[in-house]
Amino acid sequence: MTLTDHVPAAPTAYAAVSLHPLHRLVRAEVTAEAPAAATEPADLEQAVWLHLLEGLASGAVAPPADPGRWIRDTVRAEARRARRSALRERPHDEGEPPAGPRVCPERTLLGADERRVLRAAVARLPGKCAGLLEAMLSPGDPTYREIAGELGMSQGSLGPMRSRCLGCLRRMLAAEVVAPELRG
Repeated sequence: MTLTDHVPAAPTAYAAVSLHPLHRLVRAEVTAEAPAAATEPADLEQAVWLHLLEGLASGAVAPPADPGRWIRDTVRAEARRARRSALRERPHDEGEPPAGPRVCPERTLLGADERRVLRAAVARLPGKCAGLLEAMLSPGDPTYREIAGELGMSQGSLGPMRSRCLGCLRRMLAAEVVAPELRG
């Protein structure tokens, strides 16, 4: 439902304004003002329609005697507001630490603990699996070619071996997780 769906039964200022003929004028004015306001025309148009519909619905704005003039004034006012906002807003500084859960000490500790458990499980894998997954977990992010050269194996066999090793790791970690006992 939109604001235009809520037309009151009694004739009011809302019913006295036909919005459809104003559409082209709003679009033309917004297209002209948007580049100077450093904003998207669609955003500016939405702000103008919102201003008009909220004002008419609340009764705070009387139906404009000269709709063309009213639209021009409203578009320019919204463009000024957008320019002021653009001047006040500043991009996030890359040097500032991000706020949120990534800086949480608990998450940092849990993440370090999970990585420690994973590395310990990888070290217990049989055969070349330990070396392969250790190389894939490397912070240097080596390519398959580099890993294959390091392990002395063909690059084509790396994918299937990785799949088998991950399956083995999955089974090993699942066996370490104790299933909860049924309670009576």
